[in-house]
Amino acid sequence: MARKAHSLWTMNRVRRGFRKAAANGSLRIVIGCAEIVDDGWIGTGVVDLNLLNPQHWSNSFNKNSIDALLAEHVWEHLTIDDGLVAAKQCFEYLKPGGYLRVAVPDGYHPDPQYIDWVKVNGTGDGSEDHKVVYTHESLEQLFQKAGFRVELLEYYDAAGQFHFAQWSPRAGKIHRSSRFDIRNTNGRLNYTSVILDAFKMPK
Repeated sequence: MARKAHSLWTMNRVRRGFRKAAANGSLRIVIGCAEIVDDGWIGTGVVDLNLLNPQHWSNSFNKNSIDALLAEHVWEHLTIDDGLVAAKQCFEYLKPGGYLRVAVPDGYHPDPQYIDWVKVNGTGDGSEDHKVVYTHESLEQLFQKAGFRVELLEYYDAAGQFHFAQWSPRAGKIHRSSRFDIRNTNGRLNYTSVILDAFKMPK
């Protein structure tokens, strides 16, 4: 009972934050933030904003009301089918012209140790719950199928070549990226992600 009351209190607190941000003219939400939230963003967890729970979304937002969403290393914890459902959910609630920035482990990373960390039932933290390892192609296709226009920002290709497009951390900082992951030292990219922006285009 105490846990249920705490969850309700947490959801109400987060929803008040949503309303305050919307009133100030910008609603930028981090999905599955794991307590890491940068300035200008509102962090959420699965208890208050579950990607697969339509009621969480309808209780907190109007459709076409969110300016930006950020999800770092979330989609790999969903099955491919659930990942598509989640992408469509985000699409419904983003404003036309809004975007979702996503990062997931990179299935084309050339380091076998990295792949061992991030694979399904891998050795890295949280990988025991990984349902899929995406490549840039499979992640891009998923969000295109949900209706988004996709721009790839960082990824390895099948030949092991790293690709990077300039992106602003102010539009959503990805900590497990070529620039910001502290494991990347002396020019060696030990830990990177597939990173993309998925845009809901105005009609």
